Amino acid sequence: MNRSPNPAVAVLATGSYLPERVVTNEEIAQRVPGASAEWIERKTGIRSRRYAAPGEAASDLAVHAALAALDQANVPADRLDYIIVATTTGDQPVPATAVLVQRALSAYRAACLDINSACSGFVTALSVAQAYAVLRPGATSLVIGADVWSRFVDFGDRATSVLFGDGAGAVVIGAASDGTDEGSLIDIDITCRGDVHELISLPAGGSRQPPSARTLAEGGHSLHMQGRAVREFVLGNVPAHLVSLLKRCGYEPSDVHHFVPHQANARLVTELAEVTGLAAATTHLPVRYCGNIGAASVPVALDIAHRAEALRDGDLVLLAGFGAGMASAAALLRWAAPVLQDRPS
Repeated sequence: MNRSPNPAVAVLATGSYLPERVVTNEEIAQRVPGASAEWIERKTGIRSRRYAAPGEAASDLAVHAALAALDQANVPADRLDYIIVATTTGDQPVPATAVLVQRALSAYRAACLDINSACSGFVTALSVAQAYAVLRPGATSLVIGADVWSRFVDFGDRATSVLFGDGAGAVVIGAASDGTDEGSLIDIDITCRGDVHELISLPAGGSRQPPSARTLAEGGHSLHMQGRAVREFVLGNVPAHLVSLLKRCGYEPSDVHHFVPHQANARLVTELAEVTGLAAATTHLPVRYCGNIGAASVPVALDIAHRAEALRDGDLVLLAGFGAGMASAAALLRWAAPVLQDRPS
């Protein structure tokens, strides 16, 4: 018997946006010492990624994804109750990026907040939207994952600079139209391991190390990642977390139809699926052409799968975000396809 805290809380629509600029491995190799296009693809499975235009910030990408999801849901922006943006690369420290999204959408009825939980941020934000829907039945939330990591990588660091790209994904969360558990969020679980937070960090720019000539010179405003240790942590901890959530809901890994994970890199995600026992599931990997896009990874992969009609009504879908913190967030849902709205040609 599956366990469902609130079967009426459902994914009503999806949307995503990838910037226009395609950055190939050949282009990256020209900027990264010791890297070649062949080496990048062999080590990561990534063939290309997208970079935001010079005038594009996280909120701009988020708005594109939001509009796609709202259009699909046929929900006017001024009917939203909450806007929740998961991002670690927001436009600026204050105000929240969600506030800037609200302004762009003229969604002034909505309460706004950001979630800073790195690559697990979108699934964590889903848990917040689910909680709001339980506390306020009938509430409609716009949940967005958006990151512009291309601005925070050190191209002298071969281990990280080849991985990251930019993008945004969104879902509309609300009450299921028929009151059943089809399309519902069955359960969500989040964990964190602050004792190993140093494995992934962007150390400068906060109150401990505010911006200065020294922090700039030391590369404190770029992402730092202990790649091998991160891989070991993910494979040693995330599978048990995913299996625990499934068992809590009355399922086994073999019951899962679709695995939609954080797009860390294709090699790691493929191995994660195998270790977790998800061999029977379809693992969705747009990372091959969009790179690691942080909090946007899961919603972008979900939207691409939905619009490709890969997900069928009744399918069991497992979402998984993991990364800095070291945080892990997992969500299980029973899919019911939102109705795709006709768009002008």
